[in-house]
Amino acid sequence: MNPLAIQTQSISVELGLRQVLSNVSINIQSAKWTNIVGPNGAGKSTLLKAMAGLIPIKGEVFYPTIKALSPTLKDKARHISWLGQNQMGADDLSVYDVAMLGRIPHRGWLGSAGEEDRSAVESALKVTQSWDWRDRFLKDLSGGERQRALLARALAVKADILLMDEPLSNLDPPHQVDWLEIVKSLIGQGKTVVSVLHEISMALRSDELIVMNCGQIKHQGSCAAPQTHQAVERVFENKIQISRINEQWISLPRMISDI
Repeated sequence: MNPLAIQTQSISVELGLRQVLSNVSINIQSAKWTNIVGPNGAGKSTLLKAMAGLIPIKGEVFYPTIKALSPTLKDKARHISWLGQNQMGADDLSVYDVAMLGRIPHRGWLGSAGEEDRSAVESALKVTQSWDWRDRFLKDLSGGERQRALLARALAVKADILLMDEPLSNLDPPHQVDWLEIVKSLIGQGKTVVSVLHEISMALRSDELIVMNCGQIKHQGSCAAPQTHQAVERVFENKIQISRINEQWISLPRMISDI
């Protein structure tokens, strides 16, 4: 078993008067791709934000692979990269400058970009196929182009852990495949990826699934395990079925008359 990259212990989150997460404890292995799935309102995005340290929580989140016993915000920013759902960006910045924002944890707000920063940004923009329009402003991009620019910013951090909430939003099928290839490459480099996906068939390409409903973990296990498939089908009220076609697990809608 790989070392743990993230560990949560009994975390709970309240938003207003609503309990969104309730006593959630999970272990995320390093150098693995883990997906969080579940119906709308299950608490998926909230759990990811809790892992990123973006919201107040009760309980504890640990990052065993970060050397410092009590990592500072800058330590976390260097080691943990975040791509949020419908994430806002600075519309008046160029795509290149947006990607360069990912290098701030390594040089600070006032530090000038060095060769390592420029190399990281160029690599991230080329990987996301954004390099050719690096001089365009974020406000002038389509939804899919914008998403790729923001992904480039997340990749430019060169973090050990990447947390991505609905990263396939606005991406057409070819660019969804490109994103999958990027994730597989990151895992091959020893990085840890945790994502929230609505696309169950794409989520089934990961190493592990965390299945959520009503703010709780219903199951965590291998994407190939029958118990995982059953848990996914249950939280979606058995309106989907997971089948193996052409050596891949995919999610298919189940006819109401068959339920």
